[in-house]
Amino acid sequence: MLKKLPAALKVAVLAAALVASGVAAVSAAPTTYQAESAALSGGARAETEHAGYTGSGYVGGFTDAHRGAAAVTVTTSGSTAGANRLVLRYANGTGSTRTLTLAVNGGTRQLSLPATAGWASWGTVSQDVTLNAGANTLAVSYGSGDNGNVNVDSLSVEPVTPAAGVVEAETGTLSGGARVESEHAGHTGSGYVGGFVDANRGAAATFTISSTATRASLTLRYANGTGSPRTMTATVNGTAQQVSLPATASWAGWGTATVPVTTAAGANTVVISFGGNDNGNVNLDSVALSPDTTEPTPGGTVELETGFLGGGAVPATTAGATGTGAVSLPGTSARVIRTVNQTAAGTATITLRYTASASGTITPYVNGVKGTPLSLTGGSGWRTTTHTASLRAGLNIIGYQNATGVQLDNIAVTGSTALAARGATVPFTTYEAEAATTTGTRLSPARQYTTEAAEASGRSAVKLTGTGQHVQITLTKPANALTVRASTPDGTTAPLAVYANGSKVGDLPLTSRYSWMYGAYPFAEGPGGARPHRYFDDARLLLPQTYPAGTVIRLAKDTGASAYITVDLLDAEVATATTAPSGYVDARTHGANPGDGADDSTGLRAAVAAAQGTAAKGVWLPAGQYNLNSIVNVSGVDVRGAGIWHTVLNGANRRGGFAITGAGTTIADLTFDGDVTTRDPDDAPNSDSFVEVESGSGATIFNVATNHAKTGLWLKQADGFYAAGLRVRNTMADGLNVNGNNGPTTNVRVEQSTFRNTGDDGMAMWSWNPNSAVSRSVFAFNTISLPILANGAAIYGGTDNRIEDSLVTDTVFNGAGVMVSSWHDAKPFGGTTTVQRTTLTRAGTRNWDWNTHTGAVWLFAEKSDITGAVVLRDLEITDASYHGVLFSWNKAITNLTVDNVQVNGTGGATDAFTDDKGVPVSNAGSHGLHFNLVTGTGRFDRVTVTGVKGSGSLGMVNDENRYSVQRGTGNSGW
Repeated sequence: MLKKLPAALKVAVLAAALVASGVAAVSAAPTTYQAESAALSGGARAETEHAGYTGSGYVGGFTDAHRGAAAVTVTTSGSTAGANRLVLRYANGTGSTRTLTLAVNGGTRQLSLPATAGWASWGTVSQDVTLNAGANTLAVSYGSGDNGNVNVDSLSVEPVTPAAGVVEAETGTLSGGARVESEHAGHTGSGYVGGFVDANRGAAATFTISSTATRASLTLRYANGTGSPRTMTATVNGTAQQVSLPATASWAGWGTATVPVTTAAGANTVVISFGGNDNGNVNLDSVALSPDTTEPTPGGTVELETGFLGGGAVPATTAGATGTGAVSLPGTSARVIRTVNQTAAGTATITLRYTASASGTITPYVNGVKGTPLSLTGGSGWRTTTHTASLRAGLNIIGYQNATGVQLDNIAVTGSTALAARGATVPFTTYEAEAATTTGTRLSPARQYTTEAAEASGRSAVKLTGTGQHVQITLTKPANALTVRASTPDGTTAPLAVYANGSKVGDLPLTSRYSWMYGAYPFAEGPGGARPHRYFDDARLLLPQTYPAGTVIRLAKDTGASAYITVDLLDAEVATATTAPSGYVDARTHGANPGDGADDSTGLRAAVAAAQGTAAKGVWLPAGQYNLNSIVNVSGVDVRGAGIWHTVLNGANRRGGFAITGAGTTIADLTFDGDVTTRDPDDAPNSDSFVEVESGSGATIFNVATNHAKTGLWLKQADGFYAAGLRVRNTMADGLNVNGNNGPTTNVRVEQSTFRNTGDDGMAMWSWNPNSAVSRSVFAFNTISLPILANGAAIYGGTDNRIEDSLVTDTVFNGAGVMVSSWHDAKPFGGTTTVQRTTLTRAGTRNWDWNTHTGAVWLFAEKSDITGAVVLRDLEITDASYHGVLFSWNKAITNLTVDNVQVNGTGGATDAFTDDKGVPVSNAGSHGLHFNLVTGTGRFDRVTVTGVKGSGSLGMVNDENRYSVQRGTGNSGW
């Protein structure tokens, strides 16, 4: 007898039995059919071993030995024509979701059956199907694409009655190629509307629908079997909005999408169309208007439960909360922080929605600065309170702390707009040199390591070789501050002239001091050595005024100081100085004086010590250039400057930076420009990071920049560490490394930050095995480009960590866009490790040391098997240099889920060459998915591969068929 029958099998049997019963549905109550009474074939059989079934037994036998054969088939009689609902009762004690195939009059779909608590625990799934009047043939089977192994108890059937207010799409007025169809099962009414295809852009369905309210919800029932999100336009009484329609399981799998609309009491004209900015290609089953009786949400509202929760703050599901819930603050150390994006600087009104068990206060923190406590009124139900704050244009962080027994729902901020959907929301606009007007030479795109183009953003740049040659862009937004990424020959310094509308306004000082490295890791060879690389560096310039959009900015090589200047890109922005918060200690009063040429480390230490005794516990660094020649320890104090462009701390002789040594520390609004020129060997550290977190619980870092440091942030221990608005550039090692070297590190969130030209991983979580693990930490909404040695972002071991909502581009050498790995002596993976909602462009590299291709995404079981759950979800991989997704090597990766991953091009590194070991390199064998001698099991749904390039490149290669690939729905190209 089967002890652990796969869930999918059980579902299949149940469905078959339901079909076999063939009794007409009655609208008053469903008709139930026992599976054991159905016609069974191919190994399906009646059983009674496990308790909890109805009738005289259940059906088992949907085991792997019967894949492709086990089935139940029924011919119904007296069925009600149109939409009917089938409910399958099944048991799935396998511990994971299983599948079977349902056929209705020949049309098939896959059934997904979630795990139940055990084999004596029964669950149900429902499917809407279209039946003919009278006879119908229904079959449930363990298909070749299923993973079966379930038990089936019964099936109930009843007609589906449309909800009040629902209008069938086929009753509308159709135009532009929209047409009534009934090919795919599962629709309601007599059919659905198709024809929303590319050839019929503009196709529309028009309805007249009554409403009793001025605020309503418009619900579309649709099918989208394309495997990716699609859009249509909904127009109500002349007001149009785009509606996003996520992929459904198949063309016979129907979903709903709801958007808020403004209606008139009485008749309303509703048009659903394939608009000019839509990508259409969906089927429409019905539309409905329902009154929206919820409390209107103010403009600029953001949910707090989606922000950072620290110090014991936890999500709460309280009745009446908006979004997905609320945030509970059980004690004074609990805090929540949420990012907002302001369209312009100025005073904003912030409305906080809350509920409190008793009257009290809560303290707001705006961009990390403590505000005046707000009074909260206790009692039942949701309430609001308002406060005002001076917010800067662009990214701001708003937090709340120091309350007990309070739940917070959301905040509404006047003047705010949406943050970027993926990647960091940044104040600067980037202009690529190769897209500009130029009299120089555009470099041919290339990805071969040791070439300038391979290290250029977008894999191309402009080389200026003659005096007077230039690159020229037109500002699309106002700017008074420029950052230029450029390269000069090793051993040179040179000015790059800046012109605005034809008048020279300054020179950018370029130097090769922090670039040009040679040899294999740790790159210790001198000039002329093997493997020359790291060509580019950044230079900044504050302009004499703010220039409006439309101003022509020219970057010109006006001297012969350098044989050439290669310009990669220009970042332009408006830089505004901030002012000192009330009560902060001025660092100048303790000997840290900008611009005097002296080391300011001692004066800054004295200011930090003095701030400990004040109520504000803050140190103010006014605008200017400071020298920070050694590490300054900070504990429980806010060290703050006048802004990234105005307060600059300069390191010297490879030294300088901050060490966070205690809870409640903040560093904000400044730049640290280090003086680290070479990479330290791992066993011989001889340089400093910008910030090293020795013990940083409850710490915050906001709106800071670093250049030329060893690493940007090296975080050894923390619980509830938060960072946002980082600009990390040109580090010699990692941009950011979150590890447990000093103790357990948990609940770290780094978001809305940019990393470029890092000397190792852009962002890494490293649960180093001899010490402690990293857990429940998140990298979100970050933009990572051009990591030189390793990956854009990586997770090495740990528990319940995530990378999400980010952009990764142009990895250079020996790394992937995103890596999940047991490498570097990592602790085992636990919980669920997730990489989701991230776009990777021109990612993945050739590993010159191992003579292999890497993937844009790389799961690498190196030190040990990866047995903890790993989820790859909602990823867009575009123009991968070699593989799309690589799984390696000679160990196991189990408990893997891959869902909605689009590989749009592999083998983009088309340059063929011979490396410095004489090994020929090309894009041959650049696969969409490559299982490189790896074992284990993974489930794959909606994974698509297109645009495979390179000789012998395939959609998927599974070396020696070692890996067990469970194919779900919506896969194509592999």
